Amino acid sequence: MSPRAQWKGYLQFGLVTCPVALYTAASTSERISFHTINRATGNRVRREFVDSSSGKPVAREDQVKGYEVGKDDYVILEPDEIASVVPGSDKTLHLQAFVACSDIDDVYFDKPYYLAPSDRGSEEAFALIRDGMQKKKVAAIARTVLFRRLRTLLIRPYDKGLLATTLNFDYEVRSANKAFDDIPDIKIKGEMLDLAKHIITTKSGRFDAQTFDDRYEAALTDLIKAKLEGRKITVRKERKPEKVVDLMEALRQSAGMKGEKKQPPKRAASNASRQRKAG
Repeated sequence: MSPRAQWKGYLQFGLVTCPVALYTAASTSERISFHTINRATGNRVRREFVDSSSGKPVAREDQVKGYEVGKDDYVILEPDEIASVVPGSDKTLHLQAFVACSDIDDVYFDKPYYLAPSDRGSEEAFALIRDGMQKKKVAAIARTVLFRRLRTLLIRPYDKGLLATTLNFDYEVRSANKAFDDIPDIKIKGEMLDLAKHIITTKSGRFDAQTFDDRYEAALTDLIKAKLEGRKITVRKERKPEKVVDLMEALRQSAGMKGEKKQPPKRAASNASRQRKAG
C-alpha cells in the first residue's frame, strides 16, 4: 500500500514546474500508546473542557481562542478572524536560493519529509532538479504554505528523490549562550587528552540506525504481554550511575589500562622526523 501524501503541490525551478508530493519521513505513530482508564470501572476517561470558575462543561460552539494580555484578561479571537490571517497558498514550493548543505546550522532543522514526483509526467523534470543539485553539491531553500503557516524548507537530494526538511524560525531557536555561559574555560592536555583520543579511536565506527533499538518500547511490549498472560511483574528499581571521582583513573580503565600509568600507543614517527634524527 502506497503511503499517504501529507501535501501535494508543485516544485518550481526557474520556468520548470513539476507536480510533487510530501510524505512523512519520521513518525511516532508506531509507538505504543495508552488510553486513560477509570481504575474502578475499567471504562475510558473522557476529556471535557470546563469553565475554570464555574466548573461547568463548555459546549464546543462556545469555545473560542484567547490570547492572554494580563492576568485573567484575554483578547478573544473568532475562528473566521484567525482564518483571515492564514497566508494564501498557490501550492508551490518556490526555490529561492541554492546553498551549501553546511551553511545551515542543524539547530534549525525541524521535521523531515520525503519529496517525490506525484505523477508519471513529472518524473523527468523532477530528475533534472535532483541531478542538477547533486552535481553541484548544493541544497535548495524553498518556501510554501504548509499546515496553515508559511514555512521555509531545506531541500536536498536523497536516494532517488529529495529530502525536504522544514526549518525552525529564527525566533524559535534559543541562543546557546544561556546554556553554555556557566561552562568554565578548561583546556585539557597531556596524558588525559591522549587517553581521550585513544578511546575515541578504538571506538570509531559508522552510523547504522538499525543497530539502535528502542529499549523502552520493547520493554513496554514485554510488560503488556506479561500482564495479558497473568505473569508476576517485578518492578525494577532505577540504578543511578556512580559519580566519577578520579577522572584520570576512569580514562585509564576505559582505555584498558587498569592500574597502569603509561601513555596509550603513540603514532609512529614520520619519515621526515626519522631522517632528522638520523642526520
